[in-house]
Amino acid sequence: MSSTNDSRPPAVSETGDPLLLTPGPLTTSKTVKQAMVHDWGSRDAAFIALNAEVLDGLPKIVHGEGDYVTVPMQGSGTFAVEAMLTTFVPRDGAILVLINGAYGQRARRILGVAGRKSFTYETAEDTPPDLEAIEHILAGAPSITHVFAVHCETTSGILNPIDKIAALCARHGKRLLIDAMSAFGALELDARTTAFDAVAASANKCLEGVPGLGFVVCRREALLACDGNATTLSLDLLDQRRNLDRTGQYRFTPPIHVIVAFHQALQEFWAEGGVAGRGGRYAENARILIGGMRSLGFETLLPDALQAPIIATFRMPTHPRFVFPRFYDSLKARGYVIYPGKLTVADSFRIGCIGRLYPDHMRGALQAVRETLEEMGVALTPAPAP
Repeated sequence: MSSTNDSRPPAVSETGDPLLLTPGPLTTSKTVKQAMVHDWGSRDAAFIALNAEVLDGLPKIVHGEGDYVTVPMQGSGTFAVEAMLTTFVPRDGAILVLINGAYGQRARRILGVAGRKSFTYETAEDTPPDLEAIEHILAGAPSITHVFAVHCETTSGILNPIDKIAALCARHGKRLLIDAMSAFGALELDARTTAFDAVAASANKCLEGVPGLGFVVCRREALLACDGNATTLSLDLLDQRRNLDRTGQYRFTPPIHVIVAFHQALQEFWAEGGVAGRGGRYAENARILIGGMRSLGFETLLPDALQAPIIATFRMPTHPRFVFPRFYDSLKARGYVIYPGKLTVADSFRIGCIGRLYPDHMRGALQAVRETLEEMGVALTPAPAP
């Protein structure tokens, strides 16, 4: 614990666990956790009805009722992204992958393993894609059938201009596939005004469920045109959806407890006000965190205009007494778990703003940072306001 005179107990969640200031898995509500204490039969009518309620509700988050369907995929979010890419991109197709972080890189690797032709346009992790450059690529490569973009790149926390990318795709007749893993449920994505064939996300991010279930919200007409595209049986979204339509069941054993917890998490999401309510809380968390860290002398990687209210990246201080493992361990001892950096452009660490966290939690985290710096003998000079 702390070597200061502060005798307060470490910050904890409702169930006594440290708070996860990470981009997911994240701190969940006590009621979401409690939903997992019961056993369900995967072919029982009650579970089938609950699962259908989960799947039917997800398109509403992107205003896709009627035109879009949900296809769940057992596993992490990457399972959903791989299922989306290998189901929607035909074997004779080609896809432009927009990269400014690790998750764009991962998509390129998935496509390579699957034997899909891909073009890439890459910018640094702190730089959004240049729309004119994308347009030039699309105009010069008529073989491109699809474009892949990440809505919020968790590597840095950068918000990519997904609406403008979608407009470019529509103008050039290309199909857009979106990785919204760290954005779905907190950042607005409206299928009525932003054209996309599919968006992949997971239960354990902004919807505040637990890990183990990814999903893809698919434009039904586009999904039905994917017959024969899939490179694997288990990741075939069309086959999974057809079985759900026919039987109400997964083809293979579903993560039942995860789905039941997700059902509870979605009820809490809507009770909070949906995207506006959830995103509003996260935005306030981010405002408090970023302002407070800057006042303590930390420098953010991103300017405010590019910063999504999901996770913030801070440059590692150059002070000789600042040792990140000690900083991390001291914050954890005080009840706050943060995230190491994942950048190539800068030595950094990350602090998440999502999960069952509220503004007072962010203020508590800032106090823990302040105490840790004092304990380490690190005095940083705040930079001028951006």
